[in-house]
Amino acid sequence: MTSSAMSTRRRLVAVLIVVALILAGFVARLVDIQVVRAESLVADSLEKMGGSSTIYAPRGNIVDANGAVLASSIAQFEITTSPKDVKAFDRKDGKKTVKISTQQAIADIAGVLEVDPATLQAKIDDALAKNKDAAYALLAEKVSYDQFAKIRAMNIPWLYIRQTFGRVYPNGAVAGNIVGFVGADNQGQAGMELSAEQCLEGTDGRQQFQQSKDRVPLPGTTETVTEAKPGGTLQLTLDKDLNWTLQQLVASQVADTKAEYGIAMVTEVKTGKIRAIAEAPSVDPGNVDGTPAEFRGSRAFQVPFEPGSIFKPLTAAMLVDAGLADHNSQVVAPYRYHPKNGASIKDALPHEDERLTLSGVLQQSSNTGLSILGEKMPDDQRYEYLKKFGIGQSTDIKFPGQSSGVLHPVDKWDNQTKYVTMFGQGLSTTAVQMAQIYQGIANDGVMKPLELVEGCSYPDGTVTDAPAKTDGERILSASAAKETIGMMETVVTDGFLADQLRMPGYRVAAKSGTGEQFVDGQLQTTFVASMAGMFPADDPQYVVTVHLKSPLTYRSSAAAAPLFKEIVAQVIKKYGIPPSTTTPPGWKGTY
Repeated sequence: MTSSAMSTRRRLVAVLIVVALILAGFVARLVDIQVVRAESLVADSLEKMGGSSTIYAPRGNIVDANGAVLASSIAQFEITTSPKDVKAFDRKDGKKTVKISTQQAIADIAGVLEVDPATLQAKIDDALAKNKDAAYALLAEKVSYDQFAKIRAMNIPWLYIRQTFGRVYPNGAVAGNIVGFVGADNQGQAGMELSAEQCLEGTDGRQQFQQSKDRVPLPGTTETVTEAKPGGTLQLTLDKDLNWTLQQLVASQVADTKAEYGIAMVTEVKTGKIRAIAEAPSVDPGNVDGTPAEFRGSRAFQVPFEPGSIFKPLTAAMLVDAGLADHNSQVVAPYRYHPKNGASIKDALPHEDERLTLSGVLQQSSNTGLSILGEKMPDDQRYEYLKKFGIGQSTDIKFPGQSSGVLHPVDKWDNQTKYVTMFGQGLSTTAVQMAQIYQGIANDGVMKPLELVEGCSYPDGTVTDAPAKTDGERILSASAAKETIGMMETVVTDGFLADQLRMPGYRVAAKSGTGEQFVDGQLQTTFVASMAGMFPADDPQYVVTVHLKSPLTYRSSAAAAPLFKEIVAQVIKKYGIPPSTTTPPGWKGTY
């Protein structure tokens, strides 16, 4: 073999070896990719191509006792853009391709949203001014479905739309101060929207998908990882229609008397369920900014006041329950009374000495007469009664910002406080507390915890937050409670407001009050005018309480009397309460 042939063969072998080595390298690489690292490489690839998004859970409804919706969620949309990608684009128009400028696209979006195009352009420009590579700018939120559909049909590549949920209140301001409202994040800010957040808030879900290099989800690749769970339905004890009626009546009386605000409540005696809480001014949860900040909460729960003479039935009830007096106990009531401890008590208007029974003391609302009779009970004993009535303690209802009122310890009472607390001064309560106290008297002396919530129900049938079953707490003997109601009934039949309070065919028991007001220790010239009572007096079914802050055209408890009577009439009509078939006790007020 020639040397030339030998050289050619060696070169061929060398080439084959090189090719074999290359092929071996390829095989090794292929095995590494397809076998050894296949799983991790696929995962990395999916991670780079994959995307995820939130499935928003709707907030639960708030409904009244009959299921009428007071608050609910609706689908809304949020529109964002990637500012760095905002540019002209091509759009198919039939068989033609049309160039759409950024100015035209922004004008089209603004037209649907009913805003100035310059507003949208400014949001994009502001984002780019902060970061020339800005990939996010919020253009609009709380966009309706109709608007969403129109904008989606524009096929603008640099717009991103995601679904959210908004809050609507189909009955406007009806029970608005109780229902409350949510913030921009759809979280509760006031009222039951806040206190029942755990019930109402849903649990968001999650979905995954694969996407193209420009981050557009690929059809058919979306997979739900976690299902969204809607919030629960919160059912209140309120009756929407009754609440609406009361709000109209309260608003009218506030206007007529030029009062600062008004509160009215209807409470079911046997159950403690609150059927209406009407406040004026009231807040529309769908337009919170339309109401001054001081009226956006519930004054029924949050604002304490000195109740004045609607407190006198409590003192009378204590005396009767303790066996220290009865409806016929007699007293000579002067216009001014100066107890031995140096206190000074007087009645609202000058008068000669009056020979009154305890019934007459309530009829004439005599501070001096009640003070003289009230001296029979030691301060410590009366203080214990006040605590049993719930004075100085918030109710069991979970309401944000609820006030407990003020009851100073008995060892902190000065000489004047020892007397004025008998007729509703020197302490403070809320409207809700007064409703609870009158419920206790009306219910044969058994105070039931007031109820505002029936419960929270979920789609799977689970019910939470239902009030605990309880027999209530006895605060008075049944006989003392009945005698107190009988004395209050004489206020309606023979008291100084009898002409404004009598209800032909119905037995009503009530007491008026004008609570003095102090600001920074200074006595004000205005007061809180109140009426509180129960009916039918022979078997009470409902308690009605009314409070007007600082009425100016009627400067006495007479400001609240017409409103009380109108509400009683509405409740009788609403619940079909039949006329009374028994006669009032007819106890005398004088001797």
